[in-house]
Amino acid sequence: MSTRRGIFNTVITAAFALALPLDSALAQGAKPVRIGFSIAKTGIFASAAPSQLNAYELWREQVNARGGLDTGREKRPVEFVQYDDQSNPGQAAKIYEKLITQDKVDLLLAPWGTPTHIAVAPVLERLKFPMVGNTAASSRLRDLKPGNIWFTTAAIPDRIGKELAAMLKENGVKSVALLTNVLPFSKEIKGFLEPALKSAAIAISVNEEYPPDVKDMTALLTKVKQANPDAVLALSYPSDSPLYVRQAKELGIGAKFQFVLIGPTIDFFPKLLGSAANDIVTVGEWSPARNARAKAFYDAYVAKFKEKPDYLDSSLSFLSCEILEQAVKTAGLDRSKLREAIGKGSFETINGNIKFKGVENTVTKTGFLQIQNGEVQQVWPASMSTAKYRPKTSW
Repeated sequence: MSTRRGIFNTVITAAFALALPLDSALAQGAKPVRIGFSIAKTGIFASAAPSQLNAYELWREQVNARGGLDTGREKRPVEFVQYDDQSNPGQAAKIYEKLITQDKVDLLLAPWGTPTHIAVAPVLERLKFPMVGNTAASSRLRDLKPGNIWFTTAAIPDRIGKELAAMLKENGVKSVALLTNVLPFSKEIKGFLEPALKSAAIAISVNEEYPPDVKDMTALLTKVKQANPDAVLALSYPSDSPLYVRQAKELGIGAKFQFVLIGPTIDFFPKLLGSAANDIVTVGEWSPARNARAKAFYDAYVAKFKEKPDYLDSSLSFLSCEILEQAVKTAGLDRSKLREAIGKGSFETINGNIKFKGVENTVTKTGFLQIQNGEVQQVWPASMSTAKYRPKTSW
């Protein structure tokens, strides 16, 4: 960080410190707003969950520094009630029922990941408790009756399939190897990607699936090397994404288009893999350059956690909190009013304006990011790009 930026942050920190006693006094006089959620502190999703939890913690800190959550009548401090769901969707469903029926929380934040959101959704519907989702996407959830869950992401599987095929075609890709983790999100993307590739006249030369706890991808990648496709599309998760990159490097996979689904936008990924992470393409539609709110979030996150936010999950988690905060200011804590405020409202977030149609954010465009010289850049679509896509020419 430059000296000038360090001085600016010091001044801002000092200003907040001066304001905190008054704000805290205002908040302490009111009963806390208790917000519940589960988080994957252990299990196969544990490597991804911190980027979500950090965003929640930053939001809570900022809200309380402003005097608390504005419920329309008063500001009240935010208090979290959280449990480890152990990366187990069934356990998450039990936790959310407990949060609602036993802990009697006022509001809910989302768990991590598509399988967990899917498991929790019926609980929300049955108990009529609204929740803004974030780190999940599934076209299946469009079948839910709108009103108790919404999805902020534009990374919906059918949209990903269409846009990824379009990006591959634009960049001259004629053949791909498709490697799919069998978890629901990646499997659903595969279901839409295969026909989209066929429509784009792109051949699938290798089409393999693997379990979530995969420890060795050598056999799969040997097939890829023999097929020598123009692109490798690894529909992977944070736990297996680094494994793919390491072993692809070891085997000398020469495809110039390398797509890795989830993981590259988390700060540990380029730190762990170094130059091998460069020019990896991944899913995401957020950048600190999006607007002033985005830059402020990025700077605050780095200052607090000494690492960069995940361009996918941290941004989605934080903006889901922004939406909840704005809806509560309009509707208070009444669930029926809150449900209407979220479903019909328009919200200003770190990713621009967001509105929902049914359960889905239809405003934000589906996009792709690429790591370039250690920095994450938006490379698709052109209307949101911060840099041009470039082929991966070396590991």
